[in-house]
Amino acid sequence: MTVFLVIVVLALLAVTGWQMSKIFQLSRSPDTDTSEIATDKDNNSQGLFMMVFVILFFILMAYCFWYYSRFYLPGGASEHGSQYDNLMFISIAVIMIVQVLTQALLFYFSYYYRGNKRKRALFYADNDKLEFIWTIIPVIVLSGLILYGLFTWSSIMNINEEDDPLIVELYAKQFSWTARYAGEDNTLGKANVRFIEGVNTVGVDVNDNYAEDDIVATELHLPVGRPVVFKLRSQDVLHSAYFPHFRAQMNVVPGMITQFGFTPTITTEDMRSSEYMVDKVRTINEIRKENSQQLMANGEAPLDSYEFDYYLLCNKICGVAHYNMQMKIVVESPEDYNAWLAEQQTFGATMAEQEPPSGQEAEIKQEKRDAPEEVRETMEAMEQGEEI
Repeated sequence: MTVFLVIVVLALLAVTGWQMSKIFQLSRSPDTDTSEIATDKDNNSQGLFMMVFVILFFILMAYCFWYYSRFYLPGGASEHGSQYDNLMFISIAVIMIVQVLTQALLFYFSYYYRGNKRKRALFYADNDKLEFIWTIIPVIVLSGLILYGLFTWSSIMNINEEDDPLIVELYAKQFSWTARYAGEDNTLGKANVRFIEGVNTVGVDVNDNYAEDDIVATELHLPVGRPVVFKLRSQDVLHSAYFPHFRAQMNVVPGMITQFGFTPTITTEDMRSSEYMVDKVRTINEIRKENSQQLMANGEAPLDSYEFDYYLLCNKICGVAHYNMQMKIVVESPEDYNAWLAEQQTFGATMAEQEPPSGQEAEIKQEKRDAPEEVRETMEAMEQGEEI
């Protein structure tokens, strides 16, 4: 009923506007020019409006660049971060040069060639030279950007195995991240979603010897200065591993393993003490303090003081809690990293602490693991009471 009333009101407003326009037309003086042909006065005023608009547009554009520059991220905290930023700023510079020139010429010509009864339009069929110029210049510029981007991408993605990169798996599911370190052998054990059971939340194959020293953690610790290769898996839907401060991002696709890598160059403590971050944290805490006063006036708990941390985020809209899918990243010295790693429990030790199943249950589980994939799927379906 409410929707119907809204439609009726809108229809009445439209009719009222139409009737008022007719009244204005009837109230005009007899000498009013009602022709729809533009006069020299109309053309001059429209030409001036064009020039005023483009000047205001450029002023607003310059102001936005200045005002919103405070939201830029600090310099990249990875070895390839500067290359990434250079590519982005070169692209922005090229786009802005073209945009300023084309918009300035467009509005200038609109003013300079405005209508005049004493001028006649010149029919200009084509010009092969001009068409060649405005075709070949974009081709050259875009080819240069694409080639530069490809070389940059290759330098980022091609990690030298001789540098002894750290191997870490990032496991994504709605709506959390889990990290799995390769352990002392720096080789990840096999994993599959079919192996997920109990404390084995990422589906590691308990029969794989390489999995014994794997370490599963909910906080990502990285040693500064050492290359890291990330192996990415998803349990459910498409996610995207996004490291904004490290200028890195890669899709996490169900059913396959994707990977990328980078070398962290700035520790968490060094980033916290940087001039940019100190100023930003101070500004955020001032805003939080003001908001806390309002919360306390309403009888609610105040906001905690903010402290900077690196975070891994999901950059795909993967569900209702997508905004909260994040994991803290700690970049620290190799010594601190090794000390933290030594405190973590290995996957083998975690599984050994679990209560062993009865003999019959153990035989069934072992039989299921050793069975071919088709047979294993049939056994699982039977356990769930599905029809075969």
